[in-house]
Amino acid sequence: MASSFGAAQVLVASNRGPVSYEVLDDGSLRTKRGGGGLVSGLSAIGPEADALWVCSALSDGDREAVRRGAGEDGVRMLDIPADVHADAYNGIANSVLWFVHHMLYQTPLEPVFDAEFRRQWASYERYNRAFAEALAAEAARGAAVLVQDYHLTLVPGMLRELRPDLRIAHFSHTPWAPPEYFAMLPGDIARQVLRGMLGADRLGFLTRRWADAFTACAERFADGLGDTRVGVHGLGADADFLRARAHEADVEERIAALREEIGEGRRTIVRVDRTELSKNIVRGLLAYRQLLDDRPEWRERVVHVAFAYPSRQDLAVYRDYTAEVQRLAEEINERYGTPGWRPVVLHVKDDFARSLAAYRLADVALVNPIRDGMNLVAKEVPVVSDAGCALVLSREAGAHEELGEDAITVNPYDVVETAGALHEALTMSAGERTERTKRLADSATALPPARWFLEQLDALRALPGGERG
Repeated sequence: MASSFGAAQVLVASNRGPVSYEVLDDGSLRTKRGGGGLVSGLSAIGPEADALWVCSALSDGDREAVRRGAGEDGVRMLDIPADVHADAYNGIANSVLWFVHHMLYQTPLEPVFDAEFRRQWASYERYNRAFAEALAAEAARGAAVLVQDYHLTLVPGMLRELRPDLRIAHFSHTPWAPPEYFAMLPGDIARQVLRGMLGADRLGFLTRRWADAFTACAERFADGLGDTRVGVHGLGADADFLRARAHEADVEERIAALREEIGEGRRTIVRVDRTELSKNIVRGLLAYRQLLDDRPEWRERVVHVAFAYPSRQDLAVYRDYTAEVQRLAEEINERYGTPGWRPVVLHVKDDFARSLAAYRLADVALVNPIRDGMNLVAKEVPVVSDAGCALVLSREAGAHEELGEDAITVNPYDVVETAGALHEALTMSAGERTERTKRLADSATALPPARWFLEQLDALRALPGGERG
């Protein structure tokens, strides 16, 4: 049987891979490489580790690359049928599991677990099965497999059945729902998700709160954790990369352009988010409007720089949310703006260099999610801030566990409290702001991406040997 095993000693599985492809007009393929913690981590273990990244082909260009056999070394892209991927990704992962873990449902109307849900769930199973089979085929005997996120909750259990010799980990980049909310899922589906996760030797979460929520669900619905270990790894910001990138020429250009939009001598309240429902952008704008009402002395003296980059625009609820963000920003500008002052500077086109420019200029960073696994923006702003930045932070962000002591904490639903916190942040003395920013940056970079990945890999390899199942 050993002869049928692959050669990879370390495998990562995720929906989105480290590379994507585009078919150019002349028929050639253009390669685009991504970044992030997993990329940093895999590069840190070195080429001699025989690592492989298994991911899904997401675009027509990706699928064409698979068909041509034109993939990168160290990456295996799965050409899962587009309709199956759409059902699994949009129908289940983003419209059910994401909503459950972020507690986003308007429960008088949703969710509705009907025959269509069951049809899409079958696609989610098929999608997870494709990953499990690919990993089983590519992994060397006793290899370490690190499965990522809510898209692939069934993979550990499926893979355990196929390859009991492997060491399997799963990491959740989202929150985990408390048992009372998780129980919204149909009972058989809830048990299937938990059994899938518990096929892993080790489960990783961003904070103790999310790890404890999973454990509570496992005890209530799946007879406990069994042999599965649970660990916490709070992903931090990559200080070296961010500080270097934030001083490149394109960022300097964006700073000059933003200063022009903001105007001379004004304070800045900065937020940078995807227009994701959980990010709470609308209530952030309402809080800013409340600040201008309650504290008219700030009119013409402060600008809210809000970057709301489109997310999941193939889902109607996200398109509606994006439109509401834009509508409210326009309303505030019309109501309070003057010929020389635009109260809200809103940008919706994704631009990383401009985001870094805003980080550097921020006097106040507003991070007020309803619920967030971590929120790296809260960690990145203090790292690159030029003059120190006060952080207004939701108690429901995973980052609050590490940063709360030096942030101004808010209830994300309380617009009046958030307006007061913005005033407190704007009036914080320069000395206190500098001191807090330094401590925030230290906490934010305690576990940079490469170390975050290696810590999980080391913990997985350190577990007692022996096959399970």
